[in-house]
Amino acid sequence: MADVSRHRSDITRHPDVTEMRERYARMLGARDVVFVDGPVLLTGLYFAISPWVIHFSGTRPDLTVNNLILGICVALLGVGLTTAPRRMYSLCWAMSAIGVWMIISPWVVTRFPDAGMIWNNVVVGAITCVLGLVAAGVLMRTGRETREA
Repeated sequence: MADVSRHRSDITRHPDVTEMRERYARMLGARDVVFVDGPVLLTGLYFAISPWVIHFSGTRPDLTVNNLILGICVALLGVGLTTAPRRMYSLCWAMSAIGVWMIISPWVVTRFPDAGMIWNNVVVGAITCVLGLVAAGVLMRTGRETREA
């Protein structure tokens, strides 16, 4: 077996060390709100299956379709925030708007919603709206910092 410990060299002498450090800093700078990606994905997945969890999928198909489509959209935003964060953070405002729609949709989409539908949509919509605002706030802060630098 080869002894690789003898072949270590000091990286500070590498000719491209400054460029490598800058590239690494840029790469880490793209992950400012890493704590938002997972909750956004989980919130979207829950909202997509919520008609079956709360048991109104058979009685209110209009709200079922609404929740399924919006849940898939929010989950896709969560996946996009994970895979392409710089491109997707501009959609954080859209996620906040989706959260507001989630809150008001039981009264707009269906007639006479029951308490379970209302509570489900209001709580999950508020969480989605807050997550969108947090991600947008961090994006605005990092954008301001890069302009000042």
